[in-house]
This record gives sequence, C-alpha cells and structure tokens, in this order.
Amino acid sequence: MSAETRSGSVAGAAPPPTDDGTAIRAVKLRHPIRNIFAVIILLFAAAFVYDAALRPAYNWPAVGKYIFDRRISEAAVITLELTVYSMLIGVALGVVLAVMRLSPNPVFKSLSWFYLWVFRGTPVYVQLTFWGLLSVIYPTIDIGLPFLHPLITLPTGDVLNVFQLAVIGLALNEAAYIAEIVRAGILSVDRGQEEAATALGMSWFQTMSRVIIPQSMRVIIPPVGNEVISMLKTTSLVTAVPFSFELFTRSRDISAETFTPIPLFLVASIWYLAFTSILMIGQYFLEKRFARGIGVAQPEKKVTVATGVMPVVGDGNGNGDSDDAGTRPGDGKHSGDGEGAP
Repeated sequence: MSAETRSGSVAGAAPPPTDDGTAIRAVKLRHPIRNIFAVIILLFAAAFVYDAALRPAYNWPAVGKYIFDRRISEAAVITLELTVYSMLIGVALGVVLAVMRLSPNPVFKSLSWFYLWVFRGTPVYVQLTFWGLLSVIYPTIDIGLPFLHPLITLPTGDVLNVFQLAVIGLALNEAAYIAEIVRAGILSVDRGQEEAATALGMSWFQTMSRVIIPQSMRVIIPPVGNEVISMLKTTSLVTAVPFSFELFTRSRDISAETFTPIPLFLVASIWYLAFTSILMIGQYFLEKRFARGIGVAQPEKKVTVATGVMPVVGDGNGNGDSDDAGTRPGDGKHSGDGEGAP
C-alpha cells in the first residue's frame, strides 16, 4: 500500500472498511443520566450565585470597600511573610529530621522519632499557646557552659517578639510533617541507584544531591505544595501567641469595629483564594518540571484502508512496521509462521 493511501487514512479522509467492504460508521456513546445530573448541578450553581449576588447579608459594597483597604493589604503581606519564613525553616529542619530518621545511629533515630511524636501528636494551636507563654516558662535566656554560671543572661521578652515566636511555633510544627514527606520521597528511590552511585565513586553528598534527591522530588513536591497551602491558612491560628496582625485576625478586628463580620470574612477569603491559586499554579509547573522523563510514550498505531489492519511501530523486538505488517488478508497469520504458505 502506498504512503499516500496510508496518510489519507490516518488523516481521517475515509473510515476503514469491514471485511465485506462496507465502511464502519462510528456512533458516539451517549450518557443521558450523566448529562441530566450535570444540568441539575449547573442549575443549582447558577441559583446559588444569583441568590448570593442579591442577598443583603453579604453586603457586596462593603466587600468592595475593604478588599484593598490598607490595613487588609498589610495584613495579607504579613500572612505571606509568616508562610514563607515558617516553610523555609520547616523544610530545612524537616530534611535534617528525615536524614536522622534514616540514619543507622540509634541516638539520631530516637531523637527524630521523639520529635515527630511530640509535634505531630499535639494540636498546633496548643503549641502556639505554649510559645506565647515562653516568657512565663523561661523568663531569661542564659548563654554559657552547662552547670556553670551563665556568661550572658537575656530577658526572653527582649530577645523574641511575638512575630518571631509565631514563626518558630509554625516552623517547628511543620518540620515534623516535612520530615515524613522527605523520608517517603527518599525511600521511593530504588536502592540500586545509591549502590550504582557508590560504585561510580560518588560521595554520600554527591549521591544525595545528584542522584537520590532529584529522583525523589517528583514524590516530595505534591505533598510539600499541599503543606505550603495548608501553612497559609494555618497562620490564622497565630492569634494564640498572641499575634494579631495577620489577615484573618485583622479582618476580624475590623469587623468588630464596623459590625460587618460577613463582608470582612469574605474579604479575607478572597485574599486566601488569590494566594492559594498562585501557589497551585507554581506547584503545577514544579511537578511538570520534575516529572520529565517519567512514563513511556504509547506506540504509534496506523490504520490501512484496504485491510483495516493496525500495525504497531516497534514491537519491542527491534522489528519496525511495514506496509502490510507481514499479514496476509484472509488467514490473519504472519508470513513467517509456516502456516497457510502456498
């Protein structure tokens, strides 16, 4: 069969005929029940949007008034700062804890396990409350050698402010979850990769940085992205420290002054949704980058017009395709089988 005939078939010029010479007419599968449910859902969504647009309780003019209010925008920036600083510290500490957990040293492994047990087993709000009471538990920070008179004594309240305490509290809690994510990512890499790198003379640092970590990133990035989004919303709990200049608490304080809680909470929700959307886009491109080379492309299939045979390009045995793929019409067997030969 000529290449022009095959290319015309692939382009969809004419459907392949059946054995009796009649053309195949493909009928699209219908889903009436699914379409009915889709229409019902769309009607409910449209009704909700229409009702929300006209409901006085939402007070959309007040939402438009405060959405770009200076106090709200400054609180949004502070929320981002809390998220970024907490995640940077949490990721760095989480990697250390994951390495300790995988270490053959029983002391490191036990310390890491104890840390995870404490910070994963207690609510983050309770932890932030304890950090707010740090100056009561430890009035001073003493620097010096153990069992000797301290060289430097500093009041705790002068060393750490409430913003720093909020960052520390969020970061230490987040490190426990990041440690488990990193550990799972490292364990997902085949053991033979490390053995091959060692056989090539790579050091432990070279093996982790060039072989193990790049391959584990495709497993680590999705849950870490979820943790970043979760951290953005968890910053609303730093009022337990107490720190009252982040987005949610600032919106609540303004609503207490104006007696309009619902519009101000809508304003905070819109800012959270905007930040979350940006983070989700960044996570998508990171996942796409580190997923390069994963998966095998499907083999190309070609349909001939005369016989309707679908040869596969490259059968895995080094055999390429041919015009008739070694198939004789009528018997459906390869010419090299020895069967049906004249």
